[in-house]
Amino acid sequence: MAAIIYPGTFDPITHGHVDLVERASRLFDRVYIAVAQSDKKMPLFNLEERIDLCKKCFDGIGGIEYVSFSGLTIDLAKRLECYTFLRGVRAVADYEYELQLARMNRAMNPEVETLFLTPGEGLSYVSSSLLREVASMGGDVSRFVPPHVLDALNGKFGKG
Repeated sequence: MAAIIYPGTFDPITHGHVDLVERASRLFDRVYIAVAQSDKKMPLFNLEERIDLCKKCFDGIGGIEYVSFSGLTIDLAKRLECYTFLRGVRAVADYEYELQLARMNRAMNPEVETLFLTPGEGLSYVSSSLLREVASMGGDVSRFVPPHVLDALNGKFGKG
C-alpha cells in the first residue's frame, strides 16, 4: 500500500494545503496529515484545534489519517513505517528551503524520499502565516480558507 506523509503546522489549514492533500490522495492509498506541535512557532490554534480543522476539510475522502508529532519528521516516518514526504512548493525560495530539508532527511535516513507538488492556480502566494496576519488586522481571507477555518479565525480575532 503506497502512503505519504504531509507534515506541517497547518496553522491554519488553507485551500493550498487542501489542494495538495486532494491531489496526493489520488496518487497514494493513504495520506498521513502530520500536524506538528511546533511550540516554537507559537501557533494561533492549539494542536487539537488544528487537527480538527484538518479533519473537517476532508470529511468523506477515504485514505486520509491524522497524526500529531513533535521532533524530527524522519522519526515520525520510522514510527509510521512510511518514508515518503509530501511538500508544497510555492516559489523558488520555498524550493531552496525544501530541497535542503529533503537532502538532510535523506542524509539522516537514505530510505526517505520527498515529493514536491506545486499548489493550484491562484494559491501560490498564500501561506498560513500571511493569512493569520491579514485576518488579525481585519482583512478578508475568505477566499483562501474553507468556511469552517474562516469561522475559527474570526473566533480567534473576535469577529463574527
